[in-house]
Amino acid sequence: MFAVVRNQRGQVLLAQRADTGRWELPGGWIEVGESARAALVREVAEEAGIAIEATAVAGIYSDPGQVIAYANGPIYQQFAVCFHATASTDQQPQPDNKETAAATWFDPEAIDQLGMHRAIRRRLAHALNEPDKTHFD
Repeated sequence: MFAVVRNQRGQVLLAQRADTGRWELPGGWIEVGESARAALVREVAEEAGIAIEATAVAGIYSDPGQVIAYANGPIYQQFAVCFHATASTDQQPQPDNKETAAATWFDPEAIDQLGMHRAIRRRLAHALNEPDKTHFD
């Protein structure tokens, strides 16, 4: 799951992956015994140091053409839920320096210049350009 987090200035929170250097929406996996909302709040806090409030579902994505292949062999088709969220406080992001090498607020118009996977870019565009629509892919 991923979060499109906005601050009071309308900026979007992005995290730079430590392994690929690509920018992405913060997020991750649900742990056993955790709700989707609790997992989203935890993952954004872990990866970017930002407390959030999830507000709505931005989209549900399961493109059969997008698979994740791990070095040790498993290949999975991704099923991702993307949420709208707001920052609970006006604080500066802090990467965890494990999964994320950087985390920062970006003005939406500056995002086009960032190195980002096409699937993440599409989810972000959906959330920013049509915030009142839930996208299904």
